[in-house]
Amino acid sequence: MTHTRPEQPDALTTLRAGLPDHYLTPEDLTTMFRLPSVETVYAWRKKRTGPPAIRIGKHLRYDPAAVRAWADSLIETDAA
Repeated sequence: MTHTRPEQPDALTTLRAGLPDHYLTPEDLTTMFRLPSVETVYAWRKKRTGPPAIRIGKHLRYDPAAVRAWADSLIETDAA
């Protein structure tokens, strides 16, 4: 009689379920939107006008999907 162990789920896959593969930095946003400086991104955060950020220790990170949703919300439509 042979005992087989049940297959263990991959811990990394389980922990990362639903998370993006890469979070963006404030510098990434500066490059993406061709901003004059990273200080613009920090000013958005202070005024609560930019995309939502995640604080990990002393670092800010941005979910790419949240940044896209925020940018899409800024698209102006013709009112005429």
